[in-house]
Amino acid sequence: MLKILKYSFYDLMRSRWSYVYFIFYLLLGFVLLFLNNDVSKAVITLMNIIIVLVPLIATIFGVMYYYNSKEFTELLLAQPIKRTSIFLGQYLGVSGSLAMSLVLGLGIPFTLYGLLKSNAIWDFSLLLVTGAFLTFIFTALAFNIALSNENKIKGFGYAVLLWLFLAVIYDGIFLISLIIFEEYPLDTFSLVSTMLNPIDLSRTLILLKLDISALLGYTGAVFKKFFGTNFGFFVSMGVLMIWTILPVWRMVHKAKRKDF
Repeated sequence: MLKILKYSFYDLMRSRWSYVYFIFYLLLGFVLLFLNNDVSKAVITLMNIIIVLVPLIATIFGVMYYYNSKEFTELLLAQPIKRTSIFLGQYLGVSGSLAMSLVLGLGIPFTLYGLLKSNAIWDFSLLLVTGAFLTFIFTALAFNIALSNENKIKGFGYAVLLWLFLAVIYDGIFLISLIIFEEYPLDTFSLVSTMLNPIDLSRTLILLKLDISALLGYTGAVFKKFFGTNFGFFVSMGVLMIWTILPVWRMVHKAKRKDF
């Protein structure tokens, strides 16, 4: 598995798209720091971009890599190599390279600007951690979609639809539900609904860490009471890990049973 991981990782590192992804975040970091002249404000602005963009890029990259390397994958399957090693190696190579581009691309400008001496270092660290989680989660979801659809157009379509649902449509349904059932106690419903969407969960964690929970509306007090505690933080990290593990498990299960 390690050899396949290294090959996939280096293959993506040689790809121009990886450099474009890295340079985009590098320039974004320098531009935000130049415009805001304040690390804390730059982190807030960066959150709105990362929460939406990282899942989209991870989903598109994951689907694109699977379809483009399908012939090579079939060649590997003809060898005495476990399917688990093949697909886990490819998945970790793709998600690892994307996560590294994100962390280095944003870490370099903020470190040069004096992040290590700033009080915003923990906020920024949480931003990178949640960004990395979203990368691993949506790359795994993308591999699942690609494995389930031989047709490239359908695969890309379902991938974009998944991102659109979790990034945009889900929030709309959630808000409408809160308005319709506002006469009922919605504390538990709000917490569970947030955990069922990794994008919403990541956004909530960052907003509470930045101490701007008022932006969450009238449910902000509920989130602050739970997610603002150490217990709530560790539960949230655990939920993000579950969001990562379950798609990976299904990907491996699907790959073992799939007829190539």
